Amino acid sequence: MNRCDSTEAWAALRGHYEGPGGTFDLRQAFAADPGRFASHTLQAPEVFADLSKNLLDATTLRLLLDLADQCGVAERRDAMLRGELVNSTEGRAVLHTALRVPPRAEALNAAVGPAPFQDEVQQVLEAMLTYAEQVRADGHITDIVNIGIGGSDLGPAMVVQALDAYGSPGRRLHFVSNVDGHDLAPLLRQLEAKKTLFIVASKTFTTQETMANAHAARDWFLSQGGTHIERHFAATTTNVPAAAAFGIEHTFGFWDWVGGRYSLWSAIGLPIAIAIGPERFRELLAGAHAMDRHFAQAPPARNLPVLLGLIDVWYRNFHGMASRCVAPYHQGLRRLPAYLQQLEMESNGKRVDRQGHALPYATSPVVWGEPGTNGQHAYFQMLHQGTDVIPVEFIAVKTPAHKLAGQHRMLLANCLAQSQALMVGKTAAQALAEATSAPPGLNPAVLAQARSFPGNRPSTTLVLEALTPASLGALIALYEHRVFTSGVIWGINSFDQWGVELGKALCGQLLPYLDPQHTGPTTGLDASTAGLLQRLKS
Repeated sequence: MNRCDSTEAWAALRGHYEGPGGTFDLRQAFAADPGRFASHTLQAPEVFADLSKNLLDATTLRLLLDLADQCGVAERRDAMLRGELVNSTEGRAVLHTALRVPPRAEALNAAVGPAPFQDEVQQVLEAMLTYAEQVRADGHITDIVNIGIGGSDLGPAMVVQALDAYGSPGRRLHFVSNVDGHDLAPLLRQLEAKKTLFIVASKTFTTQETMANAHAARDWFLSQGGTHIERHFAATTTNVPAAAAFGIEHTFGFWDWVGGRYSLWSAIGLPIAIAIGPERFRELLAGAHAMDRHFAQAPPARNLPVLLGLIDVWYRNFHGMASRCVAPYHQGLRRLPAYLQQLEMESNGKRVDRQGHALPYATSPVVWGEPGTNGQHAYFQMLHQGTDVIPVEFIAVKTPAHKLAGQHRMLLANCLAQSQALMVGKTAAQALAEATSAPPGLNPAVLAQARSFPGNRPSTTLVLEALTPASLGALIALYEHRVFTSGVIWGINSFDQWGVELGKALCGQLLPYLDPQHTGPTTGLDASTAGLLQRLKS
């Protein structure tokens, strides 16, 4: 498979950007083409996408689709779905899509065949959902605490918050991830040992931060007179002996072909199943599976994950845009930007290709954001008038889960207004005409410049009919496949994460130095680290 910078399409895109593609004006495009909205929108499973406010003309789109073809996106996609070892540096398959295949489902496409491991997947799913139902039926358990980090925390925490409307009253879900005791300690003050279930989420049952919090939780449980650890602790892990040694009997495993940031569909989703129930959890899987089918079957020009991934490459590598803002206009999606940070930056934050060669072009953008309308009163100033052009992704939900209709109309109006303002802007002449008065001594022309907006700033708007388990599952799967698409274009392995390992190893080496009993020299450490250790211990 070709790396992007060796293809004819890449060279053609460079020439196009240096010509009309780099000076594209959205306002002119809409004025010239009344049908632009209709031709640049797409209905995928559960998600409607408006791509019309992106810096794209017909030539740009054609060349980007040529790039996908010449880089082998479809072939690489099918290899992943078949269970080939696409995670080459770890020698693993990547089969999170297999976790959401319903029983007796047809193949995703003719080139893929039946999903592998279905007997094992269904067996673990049934066991996990049965246990979740038992917990939901246990009236003595009022609080469930998930202890994990990274993919064992971000996904489940985000989904439980997003689907709060589907939760059952009288039961609270909590998520602890930070090894900082300020995360766990305040929570423990709110709990009763006899009413609490702890879920320890760690594939290996050795994750440093997770196990530190798990042991602290067990110590607290015993100190509060808690008994029957086996009833009040469960684990999602493949290391059953270590969990048993901890005192845990209820364990639910998964496989090495499930990456952490893709694991909420597996047993790691146990807190989700407890929160919303087995039936709704299956709806979450079904929504994701519907998007999987779309990704596997839709032609590239109508394939939403492919199109979004190609637009990301266009902005990152040709326009030089280093970040993307995600603005969900739904409070339930407030943790979605944090979830996407791991999904995208851990996947595609790579500097070498699959053959180990250094890359001469940029890869993952910085992904960040907050829910609307909060972000409007924080960083939208920079989005509208700052020196950097940052693509914005708006997510709107048509039907709310509450009855405050006036507030929802205001929320949607804000969402539409912000994307419109980014595009249309305001000229200095318009601002000057509106400036009826200026502060004493200030030239009105100066005020007009301060009040002008450049406009022509790109955005995408994704619309859900309602935030349901199915629509959320489809939305998450959309982002997964989008990240995969851009990773294939860049020629990188999107499924390893060696960049997090060095810091973990060094932490293990430095930890003994912070022991109060340690008085030995810091020989071999750099001067900064040695000095900071001394400062923190003195």
